[in-house]
Amino acid sequence: MSTFMAKAETIERKWYVIDAAGKPLGKTAVKAADILRGKHRPEFTPHVDCGEFVIIINASKAVLTGKKLENKVYYHHSGYISGLKAVAYKTLMETKPEKAMELAVKGMLPHNKIGDKSFTRLHVYAGAEHNNAAQKPIVLE
Repeated sequence: MSTFMAKAETIERKWYVIDAAGKPLGKTAVKAADILRGKHRPEFTPHVDCGEFVIIINASKAVLTGKKLENKVYYHHSGYISGLKAVAYKTLMETKPEKAMELAVKGMLPHNKIGDKSFTRLHVYAGAEHNNAAQKPIVLE
């Protein structure tokens, strides 16, 4: 019996909606990363991009457990000397909650071409409305 290998050309991609309201940011990000990667499919193949599209709504209502809201810090570097920037997650969640969710999901995807391509299929919205209704997304619980 031969092993089935999925091909990127034959995969039909669906759209899924995940509501992050009242749920931990990390658990929502894990669910989104698994769907973006295609790990929920029975025909998952590690070296093929077989993931789906994901819409995350209510990112501003996602919660961080413990003292992460006060203690967790997001760092990035501008590329110049002494260009290290630090933003507290409390500030990040107040100003750009979509960015916080995107950072969490991106860190859970593989750091290669497949992960970069998968990340482009993620759409994050701070509120409850999204503009992807034409794609008829499936709501996940």
